[in-house]
Amino acid sequence: MTEKILNLTAGPGAAYEIDVHQSGSGPDLLFLHGAGGLFADDPFLAALSRHFRVHAPRLPGYGRSSGDTHLRDMIDFTLLGWDIADALELHKPLLVGHSMGGMIAAEMAAIAPDRVERLALLCPAGLWMDSHPVTDIFAALPFEFPSLLLHDPVKHGALLSAGGDFDDAEFLTGFLVENSRRLTTAGKLLFPVPDRGLGSRLYRVKARTQVLWGNSDKLIDPAYAAEFTRLMPNAQSILIDAAGHMLPYEQTEKVINALIGLHN
Repeated sequence: MTEKILNLTAGPGAAYEIDVHQSGSGPDLLFLHGAGGLFADDPFLAALSRHFRVHAPRLPGYGRSSGDTHLRDMIDFTLLGWDIADALELHKPLLVGHSMGGMIAAEMAAIAPDRVERLALLCPAGLWMDSHPVTDIFAALPFEFPSLLLHDPVKHGALLSAGGDFDDAEFLTGFLVENSRRLTTAGKLLFPVPDRGLGSRLYRVKARTQVLWGNSDKLIDPAYAAEFTRLMPNAQSILIDAAGHMLPYEQTEKVINALIGLHN
């Protein structure tokens, strides 16, 4: 595993430093994380790297990545995604996004449909149905995250806090500071509702697409899997049991097997 910093310029006065996790060998896979970012020694990326050459950038506002003040709207996030792919010299990688990262990946595939042949969206944000409102994660308290995001918070709850204890005042303070920075970036896409018009552009996606969803997702209802699939011409949805919104971490093997099938 390596970590590298990309120095990117996006027009006058807009500079980014992007921290990129790279690991494994095989076909290139570009992974875009959700609002919670990447985890230390991320177990999903570690498992992915046994099958793919994984490139996982941390968006501005996450980890050592900077330049978040230049991100104003959906097009900025989307173009930054392609700027990162270009800087990494990736040619038609398998494009995978989780949650907020799925929203960005879908936009990338819509704005540049000839550059994406295979797309995987894992519990993606980006659509809104009044019949199934998305839970407001910005109103949630840290101790509520495990039950909101996980099918089995007892088994996987420590993942969300990096093994820390939310009852420990010092740990909680540090977590809140870092989480505030992350959510400031995420809020530009997800607050007050995670809808920036993606649904009107999904018809442009040419890629063979899989939409994977945890059947126990309490943040974004699994009903959205059918809606994403309906709006894209070459998509199929897969619902996975015993998984919530953190699907790639709760059912890692099933997700990876689906990605391998998508690539082949």
